[in-house]
Amino acid sequence: MYFYPKDDIPGCTKEALDFTEKITEFKSLNAVVIEVNPDPIERHRKFIEKYNLKVILLSDVSRRVLNICGVLGLKKRFDKEYYNVIRSTYLIDPEGRIIGRWRNVKVESPCG
Repeated sequence: MYFYPKDDIPGCTKEALDFTEKITEFKSLNAVVIEVNPDPIERHRKFIEKYNLKVILLSDVSRRVLNICGVLGLKKRFDKEYYNVIRSTYLIDPEGRIIGRWRNVKVESPCG
């Protein structure tokens, strides 16, 4: 399960495409890839269709799950501070236990 800030922006798109490219490998391991962010379902639908994504996208508009999972944090852009999703990935075993966690994941943007 991974958390990301927004659909259809360079880094988030690259991450979704990378997971989609490897979806057969994940399935061979009996693993499921789930993406979560605060975008509404309709935006997810358009994102999936535009890039033919093969991962599961979940919408958390209320940010309740994002808050519980501890992936919301203060960010700064152009001298403006705001709370948003800190790109994070969790590896969850079949019993539902978190066995791996990566925070502040950096994605090589297709824009350089």
